[in-house]
Amino acid sequence: MLGYFGPEGTFTHQALLALAGDTRFGTDVATAAPFASVAAALEAVRQGNVDAVMVPIENSVEGGVSATLDDLGNPDATPVQIIAEVLVDVTFDLAVRPGTELADIRQVITHSHAAAQTRAFLASTLPQATVIEKGSTAGAAKQVADPASGFDAAICAPVATKLYGLTPLAHDIADNDAGVTRFVLVARRCDCPPPTGHDKTTLAAYLYADRSGALLEILQQFAVRGVNLCRIESRPTKTTLGSYCFSIDAEGHIDDARMAETLMGLKRVCQNVVFLGSYPRADEVASQIVDGASDSDYASAQNWVADLSNHPAL
Repeated sequence: MLGYFGPEGTFTHQALLALAGDTRFGTDVATAAPFASVAAALEAVRQGNVDAVMVPIENSVEGGVSATLDDLGNPDATPVQIIAEVLVDVTFDLAVRPGTELADIRQVITHSHAAAQTRAFLASTLPQATVIEKGSTAGAAKQVADPASGFDAAICAPVATKLYGLTPLAHDIADNDAGVTRFVLVARRCDCPPPTGHDKTTLAAYLYADRSGALLEILQQFAVRGVNLCRIESRPTKTTLGSYCFSIDAEGHIDDARMAETLMGLKRVCQNVVFLGSYPRADEVASQIVDGASDSDYASAQNWVADLSNHPAL
């Protein structure tokens, strides 16, 4: 059984539906269970109540989703692992109850990320309206569908507009028409999907101490092995003020020699490393492999050292 950060009609639900018919996951996405929060969804995986859950992890406009990054990167939690990712183009409706006009709108409800991505539209089109950032975009649509809610309009996904019987006064209202949200399917610790040549590895790295050069030491583990980063951002460890860890996506698979040695290097220089999986990239962009960083390069170097060891100089 699968689950997702709900309710029904969210972009997360849409991302999960994109996996319909994918035999890798062996279950029907139509029967997936919605969860009220990212934390509840991930806890359901850890408790074994579902096989995997879909949660948002990154937005091209707003950056990383803190609730997901912090929960996944928690070194004290039961280990979980990303097994797939899905990219969803972000398209918003301004949805109202049938009969509502633009001039009638005084209260708009939506998710905080949706509000941020439609700020210019709202300022120019609905300067008289108050925007309430609460819950999910689908939850906003559900609220507006109830005349007693006090909300006149929702900014939501088209699927939610239709689901709750609303009328779209405007389509595609995002300020950035190239907005994309990345979602990940998370399961309990398991074997990684086999390498494809267009893979990504996700991890969280914890510093020993906040000192000069600590971040550089982490970055060097990737740079000297020719591993390109897709994303890096700092997150508070929630222990003391100024204490941070780093959430990282890097090109490559744990079965690639360069990535395996990078992980070993991080394990040596970091207080803790939370490995969150190697999995195929949704955009299928091939990993960049610089000279000297291929598996054959590593094998050749290892054979050379072994040969030196077996034939010491006279």
